[in-house]
Amino acid sequence: MFKRFLCALLALMLLLSMGTACAAEPREIDPLEYDSLPEPQEGQHHYLLACIDNWKSENQKLSNTDGVILVTLDTEAKRLLFTTFTREMLIKRPDGGIGRITYIAKNYGPEELCKIISTHFGVKVDKYIIFSMDNVQSIIDAMGGVYITVTDAEADYLNRYRISRDSTTPSMGKGGTYLFGGHAAVIYMRIRKVGGDGDAGRTRRMRTVLSTLANDYADASLGEAMSLLSTVSENLVTMNLTMADLVEAAGYAMELRGVEPEGMQMPSDDALEPITYAGMETRQVDFELARKQLADFLKMTPKQESTQFEVGE
Repeated sequence: MFKRFLCALLALMLLLSMGTACAAEPREIDPLEYDSLPEPQEGQHHYLLACIDNWKSENQKLSNTDGVILVTLDTEAKRLLFTTFTREMLIKRPDGGIGRITYIAKNYGPEELCKIISTHFGVKVDKYIIFSMDNVQSIIDAMGGVYITVTDAEADYLNRYRISRDSTTPSMGKGGTYLFGGHAAVIYMRIRKVGGDGDAGRTRRMRTVLSTLANDYADASLGEAMSLLSTVSENLVTMNLTMADLVEAAGYAMELRGVEPEGMQMPSDDALEPITYAGMETRQVDFELARKQLADFLKMTPKQESTQFEVGE
């Protein structure tokens, strides 16, 4: 009996040692100085949108951010850009420690999230809007829903998630194109365990929904745009935009009606490295490469063709 206990104990110790063997200290992270960052390029206007991982939330009690998206309205080059950021990446926190970006808004506030994005990726952004999942649902419903094409695997996942029978039109069956209501669209954007691409798949689905909604509003009238602006302002957790800022952003968006949205994942796969840190499966980033890739993306013109930055990849 004692021998069996000893063998079991040794086996457990071996398993524990194997589990920590893959863990490692992340490489040093050297963010840029916020005050040294250049102002946005002529005609480019950046807005950071973040969605927390609760259906409802309060400004003073934020949860982790599940989705972080930089929306860039480029009225000079006539481009509409969506840059999504993976929630799993390691960054340098405001206190100097290393942690995942998903905890920043909750623990330090949305202003610090803007600074983290700015100093780690080299793009100065100071305007933000924070949504809950319920806010996003309400906005999509107010826009009449969104058409999404899903694979068989995605359809199976959504059905097993028990979305209501009337949350898509027609009712969800196999893969195909459906009109999604707000609740079903939020669940679709949160899918991570289908397709084998994890959080990259989640950020891709976010870009897909945003770009589709943008295309659907290509012919929106000024009245429709102002109605949507009112809906957005009524369905958010917090923001630092004034009403004048919102009206200004709506004006930029009206200038870009009909422009085909572009998008990219940030960091890209070749700037990410899996790592186990502090007991979590996460990703460390080659920020020098990531900053170069994002800068190149923002400097592109509509005439430059690059499959690397297409929405949905």
